[in-house]
Amino acid sequence: MWRRLTEWHRNWQDELLAILLTPEVAQGSLNQKIARSIERLTAIERRQLHQFCEKYNGWRLWRVLFACALFFCGVGLTITLWKENITKISAMLIANVVGFSLLLALTSIWFNYRRVVEKKYTIFFFTQISVFGGAFIASAVIALMTNKPILPLLLERAPTILTISAVISAVYGILVGIVAAWRNVGYERIATQLQWEAERDKVARELSESQLRLLRAQIEPHFLFNTLGAVQQLAEQGAKGLDGESKAAQLTANLIVFLRASMSEMRSEQISLEEEFAMVQAYLQVMQVRMAHRLTFSMHLPEQLRAYKIPSMVLLTLAENAIKHGLEPSIRGGSIHINAEVSGNDLCITVQDTGVGLSDKPSNGIGLQNIRDRLRLAYSDKAGLDISEAEEGGVIAEISLPLVQSAAL
Repeated sequence: MWRRLTEWHRNWQDELLAILLTPEVAQGSLNQKIARSIERLTAIERRQLHQFCEKYNGWRLWRVLFACALFFCGVGLTITLWKENITKISAMLIANVVGFSLLLALTSIWFNYRRVVEKKYTIFFFTQISVFGGAFIASAVIALMTNKPILPLLLERAPTILTISAVISAVYGILVGIVAAWRNVGYERIATQLQWEAERDKVARELSESQLRLLRAQIEPHFLFNTLGAVQQLAEQGAKGLDGESKAAQLTANLIVFLRASMSEMRSEQISLEEEFAMVQAYLQVMQVRMAHRLTFSMHLPEQLRAYKIPSMVLLTLAENAIKHGLEPSIRGGSIHINAEVSGNDLCITVQDTGVGLSDKPSNGIGLQNIRDRLRLAYSDKAGLDISEAEEGGVIAEISLPLVQSAAL
């Protein structure tokens, strides 16, 4: 029975934590009522309340409440030293009632500080009523426990109750003002910081996209002129492929496929692995005709990974780097192998070449830095690009992305 009750309480707490983040998931009349109250909070207030509830969850909350009860009992015993006509039990009971009332009120203010500022006078009035009422109710309970007449006891203690209640109300009012003002300053600071971070990310994203377009504008004319020159040369030579088709026609067809794909990808921030692999393949086929036997390549993309989304043109940049800094400087050329696989909770994509290695390949060029910036913007610190020297020669460029987030993009 106790285990079931504990499990139910734990599940209910988990539901409340989920509702704090996403009120729309609330199910049941009670949870939906709580969700409607939560929806009135701002995103920052909900996040702060969620962090508080996560910290003081389960037995930790009960330990804190027990410590507060002991503290209030100590306050009540201290009052008996000042007011000898109050019994210890009465003082501890009143101290706990008032103390927990204040604690509950301050906790409410802590997470509703913006509304408190808007309705400070109304809240202060109801606070005084509540404190007076709570003190009189506590005195009535004490009278019942000690078998004394209620009315005479209330009249006897009325001056003391009013004095204590007035002091508590004044202290409470001051605390409300201090806490609400402090919390509002903190709220404005957090809101300003979040706005600044959003603007910074927006500027960084726009800068990254501008750098990408600038990079493509720098690469494509050079690539396009060289390829058209190769088409002209092959056409003049009348070179034929193994299948008897004109090499100039093959190169032109591959160039058309590549340009069509690259133009489409430049307008998209995220594309599927299948589309990215197709464009890289078209690019490598163009370069294969140009470099002849000096370039071979292979590509492996599992069927289950084809639909996963990645930032557009990142693989193309790595393939271009592999040729420009790895294979073209090598007299014998080399090969490029591109592979996508799942490693734990990550999607890993590697571009490996057998070129001259890192001696002639920058690890922090514009293209590689652009990739790192775009990965950071899309996945925060959960993704990365690693450049390393291969044992058998050449370079391995590896991109790691969070698998779940890649599927959701």
